[in-house]
Amino acid sequence: MQITHLGHAAVLVEVADRRILIDPGNFSTAWHELRDLDAILVTHQHPDHVDPEHVGALVASNPQARVYVEPQVLGVVDLPGAKGIAADASIELGGVSVDAVGGLHAIIHRDIPQIGNVGLVLTADGEPTLFHPGDSLATVPPGVDVLAVPAYGPWAAMKETIDFARAVGASHGFPIHDGLLHERGVRLIYGRLQSMTGMEMHDLRDAGAWTPA
Repeated sequence: MQITHLGHAAVLVEVADRRILIDPGNFSTAWHELRDLDAILVTHQHPDHVDPEHVGALVASNPQARVYVEPQVLGVVDLPGAKGIAADASIELGGVSVDAVGGLHAIIHRDIPQIGNVGLVLTADGEPTLFHPGDSLATVPPGVDVLAVPAYGPWAAMKETIDFARAVGASHGFPIHDGLLHERGVRLIYGRLQSMTGMEMHDLRDAGAWTPA
Protein backbone atom coordinates (compact mmCIF):
# COMPACT_ATOMS: atom_id res chain seq x y z
CA MET A 1 0.00 0.00 0.00
CA GLN A 2 1.13 3.51 -0.85
CA ILE A 3 -0.70 6.57 0.48
CA THR A 4 -0.34 10.11 -0.86
CA HIS A 5 -1.97 13.04 0.91
CA LEU A 6 -2.99 15.46 -1.85
CA GLY A 7 -4.13 18.26 0.45
CA HIS A 8 -6.93 18.66 2.98
CA ALA A 9 -9.18 15.57 2.71
CA ALA A 10 -7.90 14.26 -0.64
CA VAL A 11 -6.02 10.97 -0.36
CA LEU A 12 -4.68 8.73 -3.12
CA VAL A 13 -4.42 5.06 -2.14
CA GLU A 14 -2.45 2.67 -4.35
CA VAL A 15 -2.99 -0.92 -3.28
CA ALA A 16 -3.56 -4.32 -4.93
CA ASP A 17 -2.85 -2.80 -8.36
CA ARG A 18 -5.61 -0.25 -7.86
CA ARG A 19 -5.40 3.54 -7.74
CA ILE A 20 -8.19 4.93 -5.57
CA LEU A 21 -8.78 8.62 -4.92
CA ILE A 22 -10.82 9.70 -1.89
CA ASP A 23 -12.45 13.13 -1.50
CA PRO A 24 -11.20 15.38 -4.33
CA GLY A 25 -12.32 18.65 -2.77
CA ASN A 26 -11.80 22.33 -3.50
CA PHE A 27 -9.25 22.98 -0.75
CA SER A 28 -6.59 21.30 -2.89
CA THR A 29 -5.58 21.12 -6.54
CA ALA A 30 -2.92 18.38 -6.52
CA TRP A 31 -5.50 15.80 -7.66
CA HIS A 32 -6.60 17.73 -10.76
CA GLU A 33 -4.14 16.06 -13.14
CA LEU A 34 -4.41 12.49 -11.83
CA ARG A 35 -4.81 9.81 -14.46
CA ASP A 36 -5.16 6.02 -14.51
CA LEU A 37 -7.50 6.03 -11.52
CA ASP A 38 -9.51 2.89 -10.89
CA ALA A 39 -11.97 4.52 -8.50
CA ILE A 40 -13.04 7.89 -7.13
CA LEU A 41 -14.77 7.82 -3.75
CA VAL A 42 -16.55 10.67 -1.95
CA THR A 43 -17.53 10.64 1.72
CA HIS A 44 -20.07 13.50 1.57
CA GLN A 45 -21.35 16.48 -0.37
CA HIS A 46 -19.39 19.40 1.10
CA PRO A 47 -17.24 21.07 -1.58
CA ASP A 48 -14.02 20.63 0.39
CA HIS A 49 -14.61 16.90 -0.20
CA VAL A 50 -16.02 16.99 -3.73
CA ASP A 51 -15.19 20.04 -5.82
CA PRO A 52 -18.22 20.71 -8.04
CA GLU A 53 -16.18 22.90 -10.38
CA HIS A 54 -13.37 20.46 -11.19
CA VAL A 55 -14.44 16.93 -10.30
CA GLY A 56 -16.30 16.52 -13.60
CA ALA A 57 -13.08 17.07 -15.53
CA LEU A 58 -11.35 14.52 -13.33
CA VAL A 59 -14.02 11.92 -14.08
CA ALA A 60 -13.85 12.70 -17.80
CA SER A 61 -10.06 12.25 -17.73
CA ASN A 62 -10.44 8.88 -16.00
CA PRO A 63 -13.26 7.21 -17.95
CA GLN A 64 -12.31 3.79 -16.60
CA ALA A 65 -12.70 4.89 -12.97
CA ARG A 66 -15.68 3.69 -10.99
CA VAL A 67 -17.25 6.54 -9.00
CA TYR A 68 -18.97 5.87 -5.68
CA VAL A 69 -20.30 8.65 -3.48
CA GLU A 70 -22.37 9.07 -0.36
CA PRO A 71 -25.92 8.96 -1.82
CA GLN A 72 -26.86 12.59 -1.13
CA VAL A 73 -23.94 13.72 -3.31
CA LEU A 74 -25.84 12.46 -6.36
CA GLY A 75 -28.42 15.21 -5.90
CA VAL A 76 -25.88 17.99 -5.42
CA VAL A 77 -22.96 17.40 -7.79
CA ASP A 78 -23.23 16.41 -11.46
CA LEU A 79 -21.28 13.15 -11.69
CA PRO A 80 -22.37 11.09 -14.70
CA GLY A 81 -22.12 7.39 -14.01
CA ALA A 82 -21.64 7.79 -10.26
CA LYS A 83 -23.32 5.37 -7.89
CA GLY A 84 -24.33 5.82 -4.28
CA ILE A 85 -22.64 3.95 -1.47
CA ALA A 86 -24.64 4.10 1.73
CA ALA A 87 -23.59 3.23 5.25
CA ASP A 88 -23.12 -0.50 5.84
CA ALA A 89 -22.69 -1.15 2.10
CA SER A 90 -19.56 -2.70 0.60
CA ILE A 91 -18.01 -2.67 -2.85
CA GLU A 92 -15.20 -4.63 -4.45
CA LEU A 93 -12.56 -2.87 -6.55
CA GLY A 94 -10.46 -5.71 -7.88
CA GLY A 95 -8.57 -6.97 -4.87
CA VAL A 96 -9.69 -4.07 -2.67
CA SER A 97 -12.76 -4.12 -0.44
CA VAL A 98 -14.36 -0.82 0.53
CA ASP A 99 -16.77 -0.79 3.45
CA ALA A 100 -18.90 2.30 4.08
CA VAL A 101 -19.56 3.04 7.75
CA GLY A 102 -21.34 5.66 9.82
CA GLY A 103 -24.05 7.51 7.95
CA LEU A 104 -24.19 11.07 9.27
CA HIS A 105 -21.90 14.08 9.20
CA ALA A 106 -20.79 15.37 12.59
CA ILE A 107 -23.01 18.06 14.11
CA ILE A 108 -21.71 21.53 13.23
CA HIS A 109 -24.47 23.36 15.11
CA ARG A 110 -27.94 22.32 16.20
CA ASP A 111 -29.42 24.85 13.74
CA ILE A 112 -27.60 23.31 10.75
CA PRO A 113 -29.27 20.15 9.43
CA GLN A 114 -27.09 17.07 9.39
CA ILE A 115 -26.19 15.63 6.03
CA GLY A 116 -25.01 12.16 5.10
CA ASN A 117 -21.39 11.05 5.57
CA VAL A 118 -19.79 7.67 5.06
CA GLY A 119 -16.43 6.72 6.45
CA LEU A 120 -14.49 4.43 4.13
CA VAL A 121 -12.53 1.37 5.24
CA LEU A 122 -10.16 -0.04 2.60
CA THR A 123 -8.80 -3.56 2.94
CA ALA A 124 -6.77 -5.86 0.71
CA ASP A 125 -5.15 -9.22 1.39
CA GLY A 126 -1.73 -8.84 2.95
CA GLU A 127 -2.02 -5.06 3.21
CA PRO A 128 -2.76 -2.63 6.06
CA THR A 129 -6.36 -1.55 6.57
CA LEU A 130 -6.97 2.18 6.02
CA PHE A 131 -9.84 4.21 7.48
CA HIS A 132 -10.83 7.61 6.04
CA PRO A 133 -13.71 8.87 8.22
CA GLY A 134 -14.80 11.86 6.17
CA ASP A 135 -16.34 14.40 8.55
CA SER A 136 -17.42 12.22 11.44
CA LEU A 137 -15.81 10.79 14.54
CA ALA A 138 -18.86 8.74 15.54
CA THR A 139 -17.94 5.34 14.10
CA VAL A 140 -15.01 3.16 15.15
CA PRO A 141 -14.54 0.20 12.80
CA PRO A 142 -12.42 -2.72 14.00
CA GLY A 143 -9.05 -3.76 12.66
CA VAL A 144 -7.78 -0.40 11.41
CA ASP A 145 -4.03 -0.16 10.90
CA VAL A 146 -3.77 3.31 9.36
CA LEU A 147 -6.07 6.19 10.32
CA ALA A 148 -6.53 9.36 8.31
CA VAL A 149 -7.22 11.73 11.20
CA PRO A 150 -9.24 14.92 10.63
CA ALA A 151 -6.97 17.52 12.18
CA TYR A 152 -9.56 20.28 12.41
CA GLY A 153 -13.11 21.09 11.40
CA PRO A 154 -15.82 23.43 12.67
CA TRP A 155 -17.53 20.26 13.91
CA ALA A 156 -14.76 18.89 16.15
CA ALA A 157 -12.57 19.72 19.13
CA MET A 158 -9.16 18.32 19.99
CA LYS A 159 -10.52 16.33 22.92
CA GLU A 160 -12.93 14.53 20.59
CA THR A 161 -10.25 13.89 17.99
CA ILE A 162 -7.89 12.37 20.54
CA ASP A 163 -10.61 10.14 22.01
CA PHE A 164 -11.62 9.03 18.51
CA ALA A 165 -8.04 8.14 17.58
CA ARG A 166 -7.60 6.23 20.84
CA ALA A 167 -10.81 4.29 20.21
CA VAL A 168 -9.80 3.34 16.66
CA GLY A 169 -6.46 2.10 18.00
CA ALA A 170 -4.54 2.23 14.72
CA SER A 171 -0.78 1.75 14.74
CA HIS A 172 -0.20 4.59 12.28
CA GLY A 173 -1.95 7.86 11.53
CA PHE A 174 -1.63 10.95 9.39
CA PRO A 175 -3.51 14.25 9.58
CA ILE A 176 -6.06 15.19 6.94
CA HIS A 177 -8.72 17.94 6.87
CA ASP A 178 -6.04 20.50 7.68
CA GLY A 179 -6.95 23.16 5.13
CA LEU A 180 -8.25 25.58 7.77
CA LEU A 181 -5.07 25.41 9.85
CA HIS A 182 -1.85 27.36 9.49
CA GLU A 183 1.47 25.64 10.20
CA ARG A 184 1.43 26.17 13.97
CA GLY A 185 -2.04 24.68 14.20
CA VAL A 186 -1.05 21.60 12.23
CA ARG A 187 2.02 21.05 14.38
CA LEU A 188 -0.05 21.44 17.56
CA ILE A 189 -2.59 18.79 16.52
CA TYR A 190 0.11 16.51 15.16
CA GLY A 191 2.10 16.68 18.39
CA ARG A 192 -0.90 15.96 20.59
CA LEU A 193 -1.94 12.99 18.48
CA GLN A 194 1.61 11.66 18.55
CA SER A 195 1.97 12.00 22.31
CA MET A 196 -1.53 11.09 23.49
CA THR A 197 -2.92 8.35 21.25
CA GLY A 198 -0.28 5.64 20.90
CA MET A 199 -0.28 6.08 17.12
CA GLU A 200 2.91 6.70 15.20
CA MET A 201 2.05 9.88 13.35
CA HIS A 202 3.26 10.75 9.85
CA ASP A 203 3.22 14.18 8.24
CA LEU A 204 2.40 13.40 4.61
CA ARG A 205 2.04 16.96 3.38
CA ASP A 206 4.15 17.30 0.24
CA ALA A 207 5.83 14.02 1.19
CA GLY A 208 4.89 11.99 -1.88
CA ALA A 209 3.80 8.38 -1.62
CA TRP A 210 4.21 6.77 1.79
CA THR A 211 4.29 3.03 2.42
CA PRO A 212 3.05 2.04 5.91
CA ALA A 213 5.48 -0.25 7.71
